[in-house]
Amino acid sequence: MGLFERFLTVWVALGIVAGVLLGLAVPGVFQAIAGLEIAHVNLVVAVFIWIMIYPMMIQIDWSAVKDVGKRPRGLVLTLVVNWLVKPFTMAALGVLFFQYVFAPWVDPASASEYIAGMILLGVAPCTAMVFVWSQLVRGDANYTLVQVSVNDLIMVVAFAPIAAFLLGVTDITVPWETLVLSTVLYVVLPLAAGMGTRHVLARRSPDAVVGFVARLKPWSIIGLIATVVLLFGFQAGTIVAQPAVIAMIAVPLIVQSYGIFAITFFAARALRLSHDIAGPACLIGTSNFFELAVAVAISLFGLDSGAALATVVGVLVEVPVMLSLVAIVNRTRHCFVHGD
Repeated sequence: MGLFERFLTVWVALGIVAGVLLGLAVPGVFQAIAGLEIAHVNLVVAVFIWIMIYPMMIQIDWSAVKDVGKRPRGLVLTLVVNWLVKPFTMAALGVLFFQYVFAPWVDPASASEYIAGMILLGVAPCTAMVFVWSQLVRGDANYTLVQVSVNDLIMVVAFAPIAAFLLGVTDITVPWETLVLSTVLYVVLPLAAGMGTRHVLARRSPDAVVGFVARLKPWSIIGLIATVVLLFGFQAGTIVAQPAVIAMIAVPLIVQSYGIFAITFFAARALRLSHDIAGPACLIGTSNFFELAVAVAISLFGLDSGAALATVVGVLVEVPVMLSLVAIVNRTRHCFVHGD
């Protein structure tokens, strides 16, 4: 591992601190950047995420994607956890903590909104960042692409019904602009660019692809750190103004992340999945499609609602938690078989 990857947790921690400090020092700059969005998708964050996942896309061998169907267990595990387990455990944890554990310190109206925001996070499995986590655990790039793509297709038809059922409302409108734009920016365009780059490099020599990806890896990490700086800079004022509320919301989100990871991890071992498939499968369900969750929370409950705040806390919690899970996946490589 290179210098950037070896000390990734340190760089991200510094990015978090820098984001909060810069957000407090020059809030106008971050407000201006935050305003550069279309359909709740921030274009600057999109660029940095694009930089993160582009190296992963170059590694995808399109001719090998068709072979994923011969190893369906990892895909089935991902879909079962994401759509039959995760939304419901998130709802249960939200109710447990905000109607019981934290009830003495939170008024019922706010508690309901916090629960709603957490539910929206639970019903929105991650798209873009999965490629980053997969790369960090040396996951099968072709398999990860199929996992993300199938999840996106299911999200189109399953997000609104499951969210409506858990929230107890029937008039949820899926922000199609956010869903479509995010998919195009985070999957379609980088995939097309990666395939084009791979084709050109492969015509030169077999080693050209490997060498080019190796040179891009530091930029991928820089993109991640820059994203962290922006996300924490956007919310610096909220972090300072409401630390207790943010801490309370973070508790069930963290429990959910580690709980879903544990469920998937042991299921992957029971299914005898190889590490390069089990690793991404364990991580895809623990991260969230935060743009979609934030957009729906704002449209349903308002920009200043507790639901919107809960989805934002989900964004803040995700990167540090996911890095710790990446470390666990990398240290448990011996727990998995070498072939699926």
